[in-house]
Amino acid sequence: MDADLSHDPKYIYSFLENIKNNDLVIGSRYVEGGGVVNWSFSRKLISYGGSLYSRFILGVDIKDLTGGFKCFKREVLQSIDLDTLITTGYAFQIEMNYRTKLMGFMVKEVPIIFEDRIAGKSKMSKKIFIEALLKVVLLRYYKKNILKGSNQ
Repeated sequence: MDADLSHDPKYIYSFLENIKNNDLVIGSRYVEGGGVVNWSFSRKLISYGGSLYSRFILGVDIKDLTGGFKCFKREVLQSIDLDTLITTGYAFQIEMNYRTKLMGFMVKEVPIIFEDRIAGKSKMSKKIFIEALLKVVLLRYYKKNILKGSNQ
């Protein structure tokens, strides 16, 4: 959850209800009822395009792979060998979702409205963007190794 309140705490109740029957709950901007407020067209394109690109390359059905508002069950985090993660930046969100799906855990997306921060600055940069493009391909390439490296 972002600490600048761009992730509204009002959604936490929905997360707690949905985590009872799922292993990961993602606050999704890209399912029905979700969305973003105060984003430029280019920011929307980067975010939605990144999720679409990652979904295509990785073959997963998660619509909002890049979002950071989520709730994991402890068992999921204990099953992921965090020392073997290959990503940083926003691609970290993609990798955590991908590993969760690869290990067969149940993932649920719930709609959220993401409001752009009113203070501070985004960490998005050209370097982070390029890393995400390349690392998503590597994640797909190393799929078997990722599964071997899990603690499950």
